[in-house]
Amino acid sequence: MSIERAAALIRAGRLVAFPTETVYGLGANALDPEAVERIFAAKGRPHTSPLIVHAASLDMARGLAARWPEAATILAERYWPGPLTLVLPKIPAIPDIVTAGLPTVGIRVPAHPVALALIRAAGVPIAAPSANRFTELSATTAADVPSELADYVLEGSPATVGIESTVLSLADEPVLLRPGVIPLPELESLIGPIAAAAAPAGGAHASPGMHLRHYRPATPLYLLGLNERPPEGSGVWLRIGKEMPEDPLEYAAVLYETLHRLDAQHADWIAVEPPPDTPEWAGVLDRLRRAAG
Repeated sequence: MSIERAAALIRAGRLVAFPTETVYGLGANALDPEAVERIFAAKGRPHTSPLIVHAASLDMARGLAARWPEAATILAERYWPGPLTLVLPKIPAIPDIVTAGLPTVGIRVPAHPVALALIRAAGVPIAAPSANRFTELSATTAADVPSELADYVLEGSPATVGIESTVLSLADEPVLLRPGVIPLPELESLIGPIAAAAAPAGGAHASPGMHLRHYRPATPLYLLGLNERPPEGSGVWLRIGKEMPEDPLEYAAVLYETLHRLDAQHADWIAVEPPPDTPEWAGVLDRLRRAAG
């Protein structure tokens, strides 16, 4: 592992895959539009899907926002470093390519020590979606990052959260744009009512992860009740309390790793028992629904 080498590449406008506590990210200098364009080209990502900007501290994060409401301070002090992204009005220095042309930017401070060390060493905020090809399965280990996606893969310990961050807009009234492992009632207990995001109607998305088909393994995935029949052929069931954990945080932590492992078995299908439709399971259920398309 070489933080110095990775930081030098970031400063030179290259792409570095690096670990966070959620998933591995594919990072570039967030203030360099040509470097950010390489992210979109490498992933095959549409420019309508904005990127999250990663900061090394609360002070760095505040410097990226044109306006910082009290709710942002409350949530940042509670959850950062950690798996929460706040969408806020952006400063002019953040290129429009990062934000899909929107006047807002998603910002978070990751909890992984390697990610924080990389941002500090690079001396710039790092724009980073997940280190995968667009709509495909996210990587939670360095080994799962697709070859030739990045100029350099900065290895670190596997992601412990296991799914992408919760994304909350504070640009106006609070809106939950993408669920994660933080339950909605917990957020509302801190800042009051939070609205649900409307489905994208075309054009720029308010947050990453809002495409109908996303987070998908190569093996077709089906959400099926235990009494429903899977397709013909040979496949694998993932049931709560059997192949998968009963706790939603533990389930999230192993979800992508499990799907990567099953992809390597070249089964005809993966059948997944739907988790409960409750706030604690919202992030996992969102990823499974989008993986099933």
